[in-house]
Amino acid sequence: MLLLLLLALTGFVVTVSGYSRGQVGVSCRDLVPQHGYEPSQDSPPYSLTVDRSTFSPGDQITVSLTVASSSSIYFKGFLIEARDASSLNSPAVGFFNLTETNEAQVLKCGQNQGSALSHKDSSRKTHIQAVWVSPRNTPSRVQFLVTVVQEYKVYWVRIAGPVVSLRGATASPTTSAQTCSVTTLSAPFSSVGCGVNKSCLRDPVDCDPRSDPHCFFLSFTPSESDESVMFEVSGPADGYLAFALSLDKWMGNDDIYLCVNNGGRTIITAGFVSGRSQPELETETTLWGRASRLVNGVIQCRFHRNIIQRNRFDLNLSYYIFLAHGRTHQGLINRHDYQPLISTSQKMVTGPPQDFGGSHSNLLIKFHAVLMLTAWMWTVSTAIFIARHCKNLWCDTTLLGQKVWFQLHRSMMALSVGLSCVAFILPFIYRGGWKQPADSHHFTGWVVITLTVIQSIMAILRPSLQSPRRVLFKWMHFGAGTVGQILAGKMTNLEGHFSGDTQSDWWKILQLA
Repeated sequence: MLLLLLLALTGFVVTVSGYSRGQVGVSCRDLVPQHGYEPSQDSPPYSLTVDRSTFSPGDQITVSLTVASSSSIYFKGFLIEARDASSLNSPAVGFFNLTETNEAQVLKCGQNQGSALSHKDSSRKTHIQAVWVSPRNTPSRVQFLVTVVQEYKVYWVRIAGPVVSLRGATASPTTSAQTCSVTTLSAPFSSVGCGVNKSCLRDPVDCDPRSDPHCFFLSFTPSESDESVMFEVSGPADGYLAFALSLDKWMGNDDIYLCVNNGGRTIITAGFVSGRSQPELETETTLWGRASRLVNGVIQCRFHRNIIQRNRFDLNLSYYIFLAHGRTHQGLINRHDYQPLISTSQKMVTGPPQDFGGSHSNLLIKFHAVLMLTAWMWTVSTAIFIARHCKNLWCDTTLLGQKVWFQLHRSMMALSVGLSCVAFILPFIYRGGWKQPADSHHFTGWVVITLTVIQSIMAILRPSLQSPRRVLFKWMHFGAGTVGQILAGKMTNLEGHFSGDTQSDWWKILQLA
């Protein structure tokens, strides 16, 4: 009976392999440990760095794997390879020289001896360093990849490391299945170096994406060879993050770059926006070294592109920079929920490093929103309240020949008309006239201001209390006022929703006004 039980149990045995001594040649191709468990989906607490971003054939680059967290984190195993950045599934290139022989060893992956670096034992480690030597026939861009094992059941596969470029290389990557792959970022982005060695656009000002989950962050760093730029974008978003390069502060004819969360899988692509339509995504891949990170609703993406790229904006010129986010539905990108953050002035991507800010709307547009909010949420509401509930107050008291309640009602309505007219004019001053394309907000504004003028004319020409036309006036006055208030209420709600300004910003604008 016992023998039969043992034979039955052997049918449930799963074969796994352990390589505590680092002889992991079986993992050279896909960098996946043969542990029989799924890799961790959490953000890896490790960082892979290099000491230079460009190289020539035969150059030596110091590669370091360290613990990125300040807590007591460690790793037991690792596998590091350098691969062609335009074809990450190709064999490893170059070879490693050891600087620390106690905890690391080189492996032969493919035809090249020393093309991979691995652990030597299963001791706990916090730092590993080696020297990578570039081959004679080297790709134009090389990306380092690393798999890290913390415990037997806890490991991260193909963490994206830095990309280094061959000096003088100008060839663009071609479209292939490999160029569409997105690897995992080894660590969250940081604001360290903003204004020193990279340019940054941040909202709120001075926020750090490494510690602030509400920080919207964009940075761009030109390579030492001045041939490409590395972009990093981060922020909380349900569907996508995007930034655009624009010649003006209006959406349309813009060079756009998207980082989309597609069911837990990140898509990093470029496109072009004409008007307010869906972006036209590129058909040929022009971005390389793409990596991403999705943690707790925060999207982070990194990619590189050449400074001069066919069918894309020249990064040597100056542009306004937009930073937006929004939702996706069935693979389609919805309009952003809030007004994009727009740089206060044009910036040259390849220019000197700057730590700059932006605004969600122009000052004139902010005044437009404040005036409309004040007119329709305060003065109109106050005037209506006085007309409906204060007629019996001060019955025998008059002011300039009219009852007090009527004078107050008329004064508040006149103030609302004046504020609405000024608010209506400001967008035309800002845009230099009526610009196409126009959306429902613009046409609704025309209807509201038309009803406002009609209400004023009706009030001036109102018939006397004894006139038989008084009933007609009453219902026309009530109907036009109600429709105007509903439409204006919808508009003022949109003003606050799309302006991106907080309540404290609203009060600052009122104080400035």
